[in-house]
Amino acid sequence: MIPGKRLLVLGGGESGVGAAILGKRRGWDVFLSEKGALTDSFQQTLQEESIPFESGAHHILRLMTADVVVKSPGIPDSAPVVKKLLDSGKTIISEIEFASWYTQSLIIGITGTNGKTTTTRLIWHLLHCGGVDAGLAGNIGRSFAAMVALDPHPVYVLELSSFQLEGVRQFRPDIALLLNITPDHMDRYRNSMESYAMAKFQITANQRPSDLFLINGDDLEITSRCKQNENAPRLVKISQSFSCGNRLEVAGYLFSLENTVLMGRHNALNAAFAIQAALAMGVNSKTIQEGLLKFRNDPHRLEKVASADGVVFINDSKGTNVDAVYYALEAMQQPVVWLAGGLDKGNDYGQLKPLMASRVKALIAIGADNRPLKRAFGKMVPYMEIADMQQAVREAHRLALPEGTVLLSPACASFDLYRNYEDRGNQFRAAVHQLQGNP
Repeated sequence: MIPGKRLLVLGGGESGVGAAILGKRRGWDVFLSEKGALTDSFQQTLQEESIPFESGAHHILRLMTADVVVKSPGIPDSAPVVKKLLDSGKTIISEIEFASWYTQSLIIGITGTNGKTTTTRLIWHLLHCGGVDAGLAGNIGRSFAAMVALDPHPVYVLELSSFQLEGVRQFRPDIALLLNITPDHMDRYRNSMESYAMAKFQITANQRPSDLFLINGDDLEITSRCKQNENAPRLVKISQSFSCGNRLEVAGYLFSLENTVLMGRHNALNAAFAIQAALAMGVNSKTIQEGLLKFRNDPHRLEKVASADGVVFINDSKGTNVDAVYYALEAMQQPVVWLAGGLDKGNDYGQLKPLMASRVKALIAIGADNRPLKRAFGKMVPYMEIADMQQAVREAHRLALPEGTVLLSPACASFDLYRNYEDRGNQFRAAVHQLQGNP
């Protein structure tokens, strides 16, 4: 821990406000600075905690008085205010790092390009089924710092993004999971996979030989970077070879995914990771199997919305990169009308072409600029552009008849036409219910 009196928190979202509360309760002189607008609820929270703040601008002279800076994950190191603070020699850390200074609880940390939320929620669910008092936090729900300050637990299950891991110095999960590494957020990392992968590997940077590191043994980007040495944690490789159909074999135990919501090969791998972590935490195999059957995933992740006239509608709005869409298409059993598009991230759609030929009967582009999708697939399958979600769902239903699947899995960010991926998924769900004649 770095000694100091004055704590600056940059960013006034869930992460920043959580860090400010924890700092105040642990005796720091805290100041929070938000360049944009603070929400009314966060302003009220800060006022109730007697934490001074500013919004609408960063006043650099005030910020320079800080001893330690906690930077919210959405703020890149390239931001002018961060550059000025770094140039002045300020210590800048992440909220995850700061929270870890104030807990001795066991930590399970999960990162990866795809599958983080499903795997994190499944681990927490299996531990809960096994009677383990665990808190769920990080890049999902409440911030880690807020939970340490307001709702402490003996175990934390943390979803961790690469942005959150960038500012790690001493943070050390007892069990770390690295699910996969595929290109994403290349704008943040200046098109450098090396920089992106290095951020992901921060999850294991401080692990000890007694700790556990679960990795995707099929991912060459991961396995090529794992160094075996005397200071390395115990390494366990999770593989697609663990699964056969709806069956999984993990650590010598057999599990069934039949009658669960864990659809597709990628979710079988997510389940294998979660099962291995739960077993390591002492949850028995019978309880894990019962937990798999009871698990319900977050919305917008291969969420079955409804059926209409034999057509199944699947909301996978969280599928914002090519790799996620690959697994979504692979999981489909019936011919697919694919709804895709949005803010393209410089995607390489090449890996989807075999699945387009075998599974997709039509593509409806729903983004504001659909040129990349049209270039990739406009001559492979029937292609049309419909920006209105209700109209797109109606047309997709017509094309999918008599027995097909309408899959919303955009491969792109949502900010061209929607507030976020949740808004996009909610509008899709509402359009489907309207098609059914339900309010």
